[in-house]
Amino acid sequence: MDNQKNITRRPLKSRDTKLAKIIAIQLTRSGIRPNAISVAGTVFAAIVGICFWFAGQVAFDWRWSVLLILAVCGMQLRLLCNLFDGMVAIEGGFKTKAGEIFNELPDRFSDAFIFIGAAYSLPEFAWTRELGWTAAVLAIITAYVRALGASMGAGQQFIGPMAKQQRMALMTAACLIGTLAPFWPSLAKTIPPALGLVVVGCVITIFRRCCLIAREMELKKR
Repeated sequence: MDNQKNITRRPLKSRDTKLAKIIAIQLTRSGIRPNAISVAGTVFAAIVGICFWFAGQVAFDWRWSVLLILAVCGMQLRLLCNLFDGMVAIEGGFKTKAGEIFNELPDRFSDAFIFIGAAYSLPEFAWTRELGWTAAVLAIITAYVRALGASMGAGQQFIGPMAKQQRMALMTAACLIGTLAPFWPSLAKTIPPALGLVVVGCVITIFRRCCLIAREMELKKR
């Protein structure tokens, strides 16, 4: 529990890779500030949402596949921005007092853009819209609970099973499978089940994080 409490950054193995460090150094030398990188991540997420929406307006042909590939690229670029904004801020020495706002708030918009966009990717499939909106709300609440724990002095709780990286990995996998829909139309229906898994996973994650926060706060009273 004490180890979890002392964690202030999301544990990422990719942060320690040589390539990530080289890119972070180049970004730092170029003068790009971490707040700009954070905003760029939200722009990529908005592009993902737009791609999802347009996917819901076309048939399962090459246009559908291209839109899903663009969505996958956007999600990965969003994650890269989330990685490098922190590295440039901390390792690069550009951390600011207002940086936490740019670290947290744009990410919440990113979750909303992606999942609300996914809600309209398959308008003819039952419950896609409801699942997408629910996933968006729960993703934001999941992050809120983490931030709440930190504000209460219980530390940052990054546990899953549906933290940000897991949510994006699941949606990425669903989209990659969905690109094959022009050859096998039923594969397009991988997105709604993925949204359903995000919903269930977020509920479990929220519950687990709340339990850890409550346990930590109770221990403080002793």
